[in-house]
Amino acid sequence: MRILVAMSGGVDSSVVAALLKRQGHEVIGATLQLYDHGQASKPGACCAGRDIMDARAVADKLGFPHYVIDAESRFRDSVIESFADSYARGETPVPCVACNQGVKFTDLLGMARDLGCEAMATGHYVRRVEGDDGAEMHRPVDADRDQSWFLFATTRDQLEYLRFPLGDVPDKAHVRALAEELGLEIAAKPDSQDICFVPTGSYAELVEKLRPEIQGEGEIVDEEGRVLGRHEGVARYTVGQSKRLGDIHTGVGERQMVTRIDVPRRRIIVGPRAQAIEAENRRTVHLRNMNWLIDAPPEGVHCGVQIRAREKLRDAVVRPLEGGVAVVELTEPATPAPGQACVLYDGSRVLGGGFIVAGES
Repeated sequence: MRILVAMSGGVDSSVVAALLKRQGHEVIGATLQLYDHGQASKPGACCAGRDIMDARAVADKLGFPHYVIDAESRFRDSVIESFADSYARGETPVPCVACNQGVKFTDLLGMARDLGCEAMATGHYVRRVEGDDGAEMHRPVDADRDQSWFLFATTRDQLEYLRFPLGDVPDKAHVRALAEELGLEIAAKPDSQDICFVPTGSYAELVEKLRPEIQGEGEIVDEEGRVLGRHEGVARYTVGQSKRLGDIHTGVGERQMVTRIDVPRRRIIVGPRAQAIEAENRRTVHLRNMNWLIDAPPEGVHCGVQIRAREKLRDAVVRPLEGGVAVVELTEPATPAPGQACVLYDGSRVLGGGFIVAGES
């Protein structure tokens, strides 16, 4: 097969390219340049500067063509600007989902088809399984590396075309050993981490730069509006946060938690953590931008749902509504954060997912 490999410059995608080349496939490598070279020196970044050179070095060593695609403008519009908008609304965004569904699984996949490729492969840790009704997405063998939550928005058409060779490997140590066996110099390269496009490590500074209207100090108040302290900017807080709240004076000595963010008034609303969790617990959650990897069941589906990247599954019934909306009825109450993803599972299989909407009971 002729296969395009999306290469970030890291060890995972490099091993994928090398394995496919060794298996006899015609490999074409492609790397997206997502932001300015000068911002890419931070360890743990990807898709710029040093990483592009690392990806090209792998291609040169193994003898396959490698392309660099300038996607800075698209990435800024579809990922960075959207990220800033979400924080400006008081949400907690998931930029990796927007990146995968924007420049990676749209632009690169289109390029793969234009080049006559029969598939596109990535270094993501998920499994693609051929089912009776087409390709299915499943959790990987290595549960510690599971990236299925971040890939819930992959469409059924995209999944038919995509390949994920690392889904069956036992662990990351095995991948690094393969890199050494294959003679790749990046075998010990650190993994990408945090938010790749934030060179300083402070996403709040980036959000305030892009959305200066939300910049500045404000009040930390309780649910009755009593001022408990001051904060340095609403972009520095998320719903559910109970650490780094600064010097607030409640008079009760109980640990506090952020329950709401009033962006227009630059107010952070907090309450006693135990009471806030109980008060904010919800059995019904609404989702927007719903993506189904099965035929959307008119009467709903009984499944497990994961409302944060590293949380346990919760028992629920999910019912599709019109307009790309779905309602999740949880067996036990939870405290979902607006803007985060809610992903549906049947065992290891991903059934779909959507983004959590604020304000439901």
